[in-house]
Amino acid sequence: MTTMYAALLRGINVGGSRKVPMAELRALMENLGYDDVRTHLQSGQAVFSSGHGDEDALATELAQGIERHFGFGVDVIVRDHSYLRAVADACPFPAADLEPKQLHVTYFSAPVTPDRFAEIDQAAFLPEEFRLGDRALYLYAPNGLGRSRLAEHLAKPRLNKGVIATTRNWNTVVKLVELTAPAA
Repeated sequence: MTTMYAALLRGINVGGSRKVPMAELRALMENLGYDDVRTHLQSGQAVFSSGHGDEDALATELAQGIERHFGFGVDVIVRDHSYLRAVADACPFPAADLEPKQLHVTYFSAPVTPDRFAEIDQAAFLPEEFRLGDRALYLYAPNGLGRSRLAEHLAKPRLNKGVIATTRNWNTVVKLVELTAPAA
């Protein structure tokens, strides 16, 4: 049985560096044996099907393929439709009432615990807020990610030590759920 997955690539096609053309990425993924490969936007999302079943192994395989083909390393997180749907459904903020640029999800490669973020005085960043979920962090940034002091703080390397962390806006979160949905 095959499963639909999303591959989240961290830090590509930003500011003119680490270029990964989407057509080349699709071809690379097809050469790795993935089926139904599609990309979304230019910022590092691809969906595909595989009978493999091991998200971490798929992420490692894709990261190694990208490094061989493009000559630089890229962090990759692979998640299936069920997980993506559960993250969207568990959003602690009123997504339907917010502009998509105000709500973001940071996906982590492994579980993170509240003690990792205990040093953050959340009241100092209000009205910005964050909440933890299953290998995810939900960020409400009313003025957008680019102006968010809290997002800047959350991105500090010491807070993300030992895990891959990559952030997507709410439009992309919802689109990845749609793109990985089983065919009707």
